[in-house]
Amino acid sequence: MNVRVPLSPEFVNGDVSFWYRSGGLPAPGPRLDGDLQADVAIVGAGYTGLWTAYYLKCARPSLNVVLLEQEFAGFGASGRNGGWLTGDLAGSHERYGADARRLQREMYASIDEVIAVCEKESIDCDLVKGGVLNVARTPAQAARLRRSVSSARSWGIEEPDLRLVDPAHHVRVAGALAASWSPHCARIQPAKLAQGLARTVRGLGVPIYERTPVTSITPHRALTPYGTVTAGHVIRATEGFTARLPRLRRQWLPMNSSMIVTDPLPAAFWDEVGWQGAELLGDLAHYYMYAQRTADDRIAFGGRGRPYLYGSRVDARGHTHGQTVEALWRLLTEFFPAARSSSVAHAWSGVLGVPRDWCSTVHVDRATGLGWAGGYTGHGVTTTNLAGRTLRDLILGEESELTSLPWVGRQVRAWEPEPLRWLGVHAMYRLYRVADHRERTMPRTSALARFADLITGH
Repeated sequence: MNVRVPLSPEFVNGDVSFWYRSGGLPAPGPRLDGDLQADVAIVGAGYTGLWTAYYLKCARPSLNVVLLEQEFAGFGASGRNGGWLTGDLAGSHERYGADARRLQREMYASIDEVIAVCEKESIDCDLVKGGVLNVARTPAQAARLRRSVSSARSWGIEEPDLRLVDPAHHVRVAGALAASWSPHCARIQPAKLAQGLARTVRGLGVPIYERTPVTSITPHRALTPYGTVTAGHVIRATEGFTARLPRLRRQWLPMNSSMIVTDPLPAAFWDEVGWQGAELLGDLAHYYMYAQRTADDRIAFGGRGRPYLYGSRVDARGHTHGQTVEALWRLLTEFFPAARSSSVAHAWSGVLGVPRDWCSTVHVDRATGLGWAGGYTGHGVTTTNLAGRTLRDLILGEESELTSLPWVGRQVRAWEPEPLRWLGVHAMYRLYRVADHRERTMPRTSALARFADLITGH
């Protein structure tokens, strides 16, 4: 069904993301100019790379750390995400093993760590720890929501951390039948966090060589068109762009996620829907959504668009297909009918890294000096901070509580070659869409969704 989307007169599609709109895209810094020696070379100046550089320099100020970035700091998912600083783990607790509880506790603690660093370093990124509300709008979703809370109890997540709530007493989503609440989530403005971290690490003496694409990573070397960086450690922090590197096309799948943002909404709207704070909002659909109330009173609303491009290609500029904008607007106005009087100010897309088992990993090989972190599957705003601190300890050779977490050193098999990769991902999301449609009249999860999980290991 085609839906007419009301577009703002200043509507923008792509141009990285709405998060850069108020301040403009940053002017890229200097390129690498010739060969260079360093103690640690970090490839990618998104959250993972920036946090890693920050914690290394705080621990060892004399360490020579350099960052290499193909565009500008925060160009990728770090400057395009939904602004969820969430404690949720990527993937299932079961896949991390018996020690998953400790990893979950560290994720919760990482939220407060980010808040503390932002306060210490005067990074203003509209950060408010307002919690997260997940709503169920069909009986099948409500059943899944109750099972998810019950499952969390078995992993030691008690009521203060996650509980069932009456949806009528929180953000009022049309048709909501059930809801859960967790305090472990904060709203951020993603680009402001990325740019604030970049300023901070530069202030610590870390050069960020922008417009410097890394074409190959080998033991102790990062090769670029402008010179080679030789280092004791070379850390890959490229997340959804990892598939561009030689021999890594099948390592992590670059999954597309898309967002729209409305024009500012009046106070009467927020009163009507009961969205009075900075709560984040999600749902229990298979083809799920995520949303925030921005600091300037807009709704930023996201979900899956065209999930995957053949051959792990990446559309770096963030242009979003018209059908995706229509689908997001339709769902937004189903959630909040009163928003129909508004219009869409901006649409954009980005890529996230998805491992074959949908669980994140962090690793440093002491023999080769190669390390990496990623595969966040959309949970990277918080997980990157934990990754940065963990990489710090692994690089410095320090055994700690972080280096013994169950995501450290996990080995995950590669994705299948094409066309199986493309067929599997598109079949999964096609099945999820059909399952969501069928579940409007079903009391339980559709078998199609279970089959989609089986296909891709979700």
